[in-house]
Amino acid sequence: MKKINKLTKQDVEHVAKLARIKISETEKEIYSAQLSSILEYINKLNEVETDKISAATHMSGLKNVMRADKAAECNIQKDLIEAAPEYENNMIKVKAVLKGGKQ
Repeated sequence: MKKINKLTKQDVEHVAKLARIKISETEKEIYSAQLSSILEYINKLNEVETDKISAATHMSGLKNVMRADKAAECNIQKDLIEAAPEYENNMIKVKAVLKGGKQ
């Protein structure tokens, strides 16, 4: 991995332009130093030998308990429709929600 030593003001200006934010000259200096410090830390982390370490997705070792998603037979549609206050042609009748014409 390429090692980045320090971000310049031009680098910060470029990132600000991509993010569509305006920053002052003072902020460019501050952000240049802060982002460079972050990249230095990342460079240090890249020096750690991790070739023989397996990837971990969860530190506690817990796993999801999953069950098969099976549909259950349910033949109560007719009973539900007949339980409604009003029904017709296998459909439940309700009051109109939208009215046609001008209001």
